[in-house]
Amino acid sequence: QVHMVESGGGLVQAGDSLRLSCATSGRSFTNYFMGWFRQAPRKEREFVGGITWTGGSTYYADSVKGRFTISRDNAKNTVDLEMNSLKTEDTAVYYCAAGVVFSTRSRDYVYWGQGTQVTVSS
Repeated sequence: QVHMVESGGGLVQAGDSLRLSCATSGRSFTNYFMGWFRQAPRKEREFVGGITWTGGSTYYADSVKGRFTISRDNAKNTVDLEMNSLKTEDTAVYYCAAGVVFSTRSRDYVYWGQGTQVTVSS
């Protein structure tokens, strides 16, 4: 099974930037769709963005479009989420996930990391 670990979360102020990284091990993630999700307390898990390993395409939720950027390093099997102009509403636990097809639904992803907390203060 694939093991995924997120890192880079922390406490920042609104307007700051933060870079999250998802490191993977086990099976190769080539041909997997990699997604970033987030979940705030008392809220449903929300799709943030995704990236294909071989196609070079990225996808973003409207709420983060223009502020967040997903990148990949296939040699290291990592997927990063660069978050700029952070807002208090970005506060959540951020998860990386992998699936065989692209989807904005969390149920369509089969491998998940443990999550990393991002807290944005005003």
